[in-house]
Amino acid sequence: MTKDRIIPDKSRRAPKRDIDGVFLLDKPTGISSALALTKVRGIFRANKAGHTGSLDPLASGLLPVCLGQAAKFSSYFLEGSKKYIATGKLGIVTDSGDAEGNVVEEHEIGDALSNLNEAIKKFEGDITQVPPIYSAIKVDGKPLYKYARAGKSVEVPSREVTVFYIKLLDTTEDSFTIEVYCSKGTYIRTLVSDIGSELGCGAHVTMLRRIEVDGLPKGEMHTLDSLQKLADAREDFTDFKDMDAMLIPIDEAMNYLPRIDIPYDMAVLLCQGQRQDNLSDCKFTDCDINFKDTVQIRTDGMFIGVGHIQNGTLISDRMMSDPLHTNKGLYK
Repeated sequence: MTKDRIIPDKSRRAPKRDIDGVFLLDKPTGISSALALTKVRGIFRANKAGHTGSLDPLASGLLPVCLGQAAKFSSYFLEGSKKYIATGKLGIVTDSGDAEGNVVEEHEIGDALSNLNEAIKKFEGDITQVPPIYSAIKVDGKPLYKYARAGKSVEVPSREVTVFYIKLLDTTEDSFTIEVYCSKGTYIRTLVSDIGSELGCGAHVTMLRRIEVDGLPKGEMHTLDSLQKLADAREDFTDFKDMDAMLIPIDEAMNYLPRIDIPYDMAVLLCQGQRQDNLSDCKFTDCDINFKDTVQIRTDGMFIGVGHIQNGTLISDRMMSDPLHTNKGLYK
């Protein structure tokens, strides 16, 4: 008689835990960013999680999922310029600018493709965009997509963005695929639609993939399937070592920002919310005392938060939770 093999009980779950870091998810098409976040958080058994820079269900690619204290800094992780790959289908215009919307116009393509390179060049540099009505931009405190779903008309505010380059990667008889490197806030659906309008036949997005964000470490993206397989392969369901190794530490993710290193005693006071106006003993990297944008703040090499300098005074904007353990009586 053979001995029965003990099969780990996959139905059991580890307790929720405090884990900090950024997971570079390769979001699949067909699910919302919110659902993708929920799945990642559940696999890591994280108490807290958040994401930034939502991708539409149609879109795939880079979605940074911020676990634990990283969620505090999520708004800073997608401040950089971004790269996308997108496919536009010519001859059809939809109300959402992508394949999930309702068709509102159809046109003959004609010789539009012969003018494609010339049309693309017109959208490089500083341009003005009117975001799609199906977007999360708020007007009077309400996202535009809510007005659209309710059938209400609203004036959509335009915005200035920068398209650093557009590379034509491929064409078919009725579509084109481009790589776009653009500033934060650029809508690729609008860009493809505007290119279609320039060609005289209209276009909408059938494929959209975010491949890179300036500032984030150039780490490997991981799929939900690969993360789940790693979790399922564990003999000990409380062992997260291999999964946690996939996370980018917060200090590494924030290291793209200009940096100010402050003395430890000053750091203690800053963590308690007290502004610091004597910065003579501080070390500045890629900034100076007159710098007006966000800086990362460190002490003894340790990342403790972000802030800004105003009239020579360092002010904290977002800090790690008790990074120096001063609330536990461990102040040196």
